[in-house]
Amino acid sequence: MATYISLVHFTDQGIRQIKQTTERATALTAMAAKLGVKIKDTYWTMGDYDAVLVSDAPDDETITALALNLGSLGNVRTQTMRAYSADEMKKILAKLP
Repeated sequence: MATYISLVHFTDQGIRQIKQTTERATALTAMAAKLGVKIKDTYWTMGDYDAVLVSDAPDDETITALALNLGSLGNVRTQTMRAYSADEMKKILAKLP
């Protein structure tokens, strides 16, 4: 499984319904599980982003399907990045000339 970090912005709709944000996060975890994605951590944050998700997914296509499904609900917009552990980064660096 690959690890992904998703940066989350609430939409106008999402902020109007902010009191349901923790319930929506629980629903997201269930939706993700059906796709084979494990939401490892969810953090609500201050600053440029409203929340951060840490997920494990089998591949880029699966995490993209989750992001598209989540975005279609209209409460958030996401920016998702592939993340590498130290061991994974060592393997990548070993390929350098």
